[in-house]
Amino acid sequence: SLQILGNVSEFQRVVNVLQEGVDFDIDVNASVFETNIRVVGGLLSAHLLSKKAGVEVEVGWPCSGPLLRMAEEAARKLLPAFQTPTGMPYGTVNLLHGVNPGETPVTCTAGIGTFIVEFATLSHLTGDPVFEDVARKALKALWKNRSDIGLVGNHIDVLTAKWVAQDAGIGAGVDSYFEYLVKGAILLQDKELMSMFLEYNKAIKNYTKFDDWYLWVQMYKGTVSMPVFQSLEAYWPGLQSLIGDVDNAMRTFLNYYTVWKQFGGLPEFYNIPQGYTVDKREGYPLRPELIESAMYLYRATRDPTLLELGRDAVESIEKISKVDCGFATIKDLRDHRLDNRMESFFLAETVKYLYLLFDPDNFIHNDGSVFDVVLTPYGECVLNAGGYIFNTEAHPIDPAALHCCRKRKEEQWEVEDLMREFYSLKKNKKFTLKRAADHGEGESAKDPEDASSEKGGETRNSKKSSRSLLSCPSQSFNSKLAVLGQVFLEN
Repeated sequence: SLQILGNVSEFQRVVNVLQEGVDFDIDVNASVFETNIRVVGGLLSAHLLSKKAGVEVEVGWPCSGPLLRMAEEAARKLLPAFQTPTGMPYGTVNLLHGVNPGETPVTCTAGIGTFIVEFATLSHLTGDPVFEDVARKALKALWKNRSDIGLVGNHIDVLTAKWVAQDAGIGAGVDSYFEYLVKGAILLQDKELMSMFLEYNKAIKNYTKFDDWYLWVQMYKGTVSMPVFQSLEAYWPGLQSLIGDVDNAMRTFLNYYTVWKQFGGLPEFYNIPQGYTVDKREGYPLRPELIESAMYLYRATRDPTLLELGRDAVESIEKISKVDCGFATIKDLRDHRLDNRMESFFLAETVKYLYLLFDPDNFIHNDGSVFDVVLTPYGECVLNAGGYIFNTEAHPIDPAALHCCRKRKEEQWEVEDLMREFYSLKKNKKFTLKRAADHGEGESAKDPEDASSEKGGETRNSKKSSRSLLSCPSQSFNSKLAVLGQVFLEN
């Protein structure tokens, strides 16, 4: 939030404190999921936005820097959790000793599938493929163990791959797995990840969707197990907007908005048939998900209804939960009693999404019309051109940065040499430039995605999409040539 609000001096102070006082070699049991989304994700985002925030960066940034090194150190502390027969991680790891001998092997689905955004970013920036590799292996393990009707349950044994909790839905325990399939696909331009999500999306619509609500069902039979809406599910319309399913997203969003207007917030559980809260789940800890969806949908539709939700949220939070030293969790939405706590995601996500909803000119919303060119040890690259991917804790990641820190392929050097020769000839003699109808004989055009599949000198063998699925990223020079056809020179 400090980065977006532009408080440079405070941001610099935080960076200095982190550099001086952070030590991950401590005998503490930490949630693998929470440490990743909050610590690793937060450090990576701060690293990538530090120059824009006015912090003096070291030579080689964004491929090096103190915050990047801290993010890598924190992520390495999580790697022992992934050393299981299935590749799915334990839920908890000791930062000093690794996984405790008596640690439970039961992990929720979201705790397994919410790493690809941070870990792939880390691999691309550092050149070490281990982070992206373990994240991909965990995603594929969940995909492999889905039910015959295409659904995943809530908790699974990471040693045996047996489902312990077999409720399937889009909410708590599962939510960010689906979110990261979509965001990982966009960030990495990865067709395989998007195909996985689209298959899940079909099953979710077939078995869990009723009148634009999403219920919980038994993962093997598809029979309804809980006809409830959870506040955590309110991210779903925003996720639908990212794949272009805006009409369905708006209908579902309006259902959720009616609940908000009924109570002045979203209860943790809402019984859909009864139209009321669920016993002992009446609280509202100022969660961001509905506001997050409003921000995404407003960017897609400009529907003023979404701004009305934002206004309602600001007024409700100010009126109901504001106290002398912050904003308190609402313990019970029925009478608006407060709890003596304020969750960290209120500042990290709720306030940030509200701010961005009402700030259409914020740099986060950049459409690519402006950008920065930075010089790295691997050549020039473009940053801050927009298309930011928010991790599930709302830390923005600049997707362009993933292309700044890899060794350039030999073919790119050859193309650049060719073009230098081309312009040299232009000065001295007449020439003709022909566009080949095909890729040419004896040499096929390179797939544009080949360039993005290499990092740190390693080439991935998995197939990539030959065109962007959901966005229009700027292409490197040799990729443009590959799309337009080969260049031939006449002497």
